Amino acid sequence: MCRLLYIRSKNLFPIKDHLQKFAIIAKNSKEFQGHGWGCAYLVDNEWTIYKNIKPVWEDDLRSFGSTTVLIAHARSAFKDQDIHVQNNMPFFNGRYMYVFNGELHGVKIKESGNIGAEKIFNFIQRFDSKDFRDAIQKGVSIIKKRSRYIKAMNIIIADKQNAYVTSDFHEDPEYFTLHYKKTPDDIIISSEKYPEESQWQKLETNKIKVF
Repeated sequence: MCRLLYIRSKNLFPIKDHLQKFAIIAKNSKEFQGHGWGCAYLVDNEWTIYKNIKPVWEDDLRSFGSTTVLIAHARSAFKDQDIHVQNNMPFFNGRYMYVFNGELHGVKIKESGNIGAEKIFNFIQRFDSKDFRDAIQKGVSIIKKRSRYIKAMNIIIADKQNAYVTSDFHEDPEYFTLHYKKTPDDIIISSEKYPEESQWQKLETNKIKVF
């Protein structure tokens, strides 16, 4: 049950400014978020991916430059298992970056992947044609029908222009509700509001939003 972050801006912004706030959120979370972390950001319109097995709040976040798009993930591994850097998100398929937060039980789908989150991403891609929003809709709908119980399933999938976001949970809304802050120049989506900031909104559940 991890922490997620996505930022897109019309202007270059220092990556460390957002990662430092994200690190505070992860460190202060009621769930331990120290099983590694990762992020991806655009440099000259190409993705750069960074992953580290140490907690985000212990990493040197000053080493990152500037970007217009950033997606990040702090990991809380299910039952403290499979703690390897290759299991850190974001996962990337050559076009889309993917981060996940949640917990599903009794999922009856056959899919490749080292961990459940990766299997969900690979399953959604089966339905990719021209509209990735439609692929997410179909994939998530089938997963819900084939799961015994969904504690939570929060997903952000991003390409270079858009972010596709869906949120669903049946426990602990304070913890699982995604929040976003939108201005004419920026969109920020986060598992939690930035500390000491206002004008954040709660993301609606059981819908796919495209930002």
